[in-house]
Amino acid sequence: MRIQTSRFGAIEITEEDQIRFPEGLLGFNALRNFVLLDDPHDEIFAWLQSCEEPAIAFPVLEPELFTQNYNPTLTKYDLDSLGLSSMQGARAFMIITIPEDPTKMTANLKAPIVINVTGRMARQVVLQDNQLAIREPIFTLLQQRVVQNPSVPLKSTSLDVAVKVPSKKKAVEPEAGV
Repeated sequence: MRIQTSRFGAIEITEEDQIRFPEGLLGFNALRNFVLLDDPHDEIFAWLQSCEEPAIAFPVLEPELFTQNYNPTLTKYDLDSLGLSSMQGARAFMIITIPEDPTKMTANLKAPIVINVTGRMARQVVLQDNQLAIREPIFTLLQQRVVQNPSVPLKSTSLDVAVKVPSKKKAVEPEAGV
């Protein structure tokens, strides 16, 4: 199936590539089908792209990139709704806000995206831990990580739930008249 994206143009995905959010995302309840896109030219972010609305895509990061020991505690309801009994088999991602001044970028640690990798089911979970910030500044943390480990890639090389974005030359062109 072909989806249109505002960032990458038309992309070919399979039904199995889709990640279903039965409840939608906070503020985007009507959007239920997404795909996690991994742009090989972007060394930091993956993109949670709506399959239903081309203009809706969220930059996401794995929490391990900027915080240590991030271990979200999900309620039984959260786990059940994802078809999980524990966080084993799940991946967590943070939605990133990138303002005009990128040094002010923040991550939402309070409401991670949790994906059941095998079941391709996801949920934005609001954690009960009041120590977690909705707008955690991360630019300096990412910068420190690069300085301390310049040879280690920021983005995980095993984004097992992501679809690789084809290079610009191989991108699927929109059909005539679309």
